Amino acid sequence: MGGVFLGTPSAAIPSLAALADVEDVDLVITQPDRRAGRGGAITSPPVKIAAEQFGFPIVQPESTEELNTLLTSGGFSFGLIVAFGRILTPTMLAAVPYGFLNVHFSLLPRWRGAAPVERAIEAGDTVTGVTLMKIDEGLDTGPVLAEVATPIGPLETGGSLTARLSFLGASLIDVAMPEYLNNRRRPVPQITSGVTVARRLTKGNAQLASNLTSQEAERAVRAFQPRPVAWLNTSDGALRVHSASISEAEGACGEIAVHGGRVTAGFEEGALQLGVVQPAGKQRLDATSWMHGRRGEPVPFD
Repeated sequence: MGGVFLGTPSAAIPSLAALADVEDVDLVITQPDRRAGRGGAITSPPVKIAAEQFGFPIVQPESTEELNTLLTSGGFSFGLIVAFGRILTPTMLAAVPYGFLNVHFSLLPRWRGAAPVERAIEAGDTVTGVTLMKIDEGLDTGPVLAEVATPIGPLETGGSLTARLSFLGASLIDVAMPEYLNNRRRPVPQITSGVTVARRLTKGNAQLASNLTSQEAERAVRAFQPRPVAWLNTSDGALRVHSASISEAEGACGEIAVHGGRVTAGFEEGALQLGVVQPAGKQRLDATSWMHGRRGEPVPFD
């Protein structure tokens, strides 16, 4: 029984490897190569690089029409999607007998949508997980095949938690995919309570506004690392904050200053000690070195 795998970032690779262990992968579909970095070099998606190493056929459709042709004429028995980056149409979903399964990085129905890992950290959730679900026409509303829960560590970032969840997702494929394709496991509807939507990440909602509490700001710093990166709108321009921790200092709200030899940002309730920062157009550096470069003068932020 052959299937098609659709995925793009590195978080999808463990699921691709797990699928290859239990079923035949006839085709891997991923996003086109794009320019990336300051030099604008053409860069392949991580899934493409991995699929080449595995020896799988690869296609990178540029349009919805091309993707539709691939899925409706491929003769696949099933599909597996992990962070592909494009929504399938009803015609595509109906193109394979067993449908398309999705590895989603939350315990559905909590955090349906584009950024479940980051929103879970931002909201202060203490537990998250991975759900293997069958895709329907809604936004992550399909029935569930399997799930696994895991605690969110106090220091975990969006990047580190995503990496950990990607391997938990692969473990679900090992167990549930063969049973599903052999008609020994049936998906069950999601519960109807506790639905939340994980909005897509934008630079704007990664801003650390001065009216946040220090706990909210600290969670945002972790949630939006490594992307889109939390930032402060200072009088000198945007200051990206790559790491920070709760501070006992009582800094003035809306001001970055030195307290007890440590650089802190004051919020409406509490303060953050800044760790690694990045001024606009410059390299990362520790916050103390950045303040030394400014001769220790306080910096206001919104």
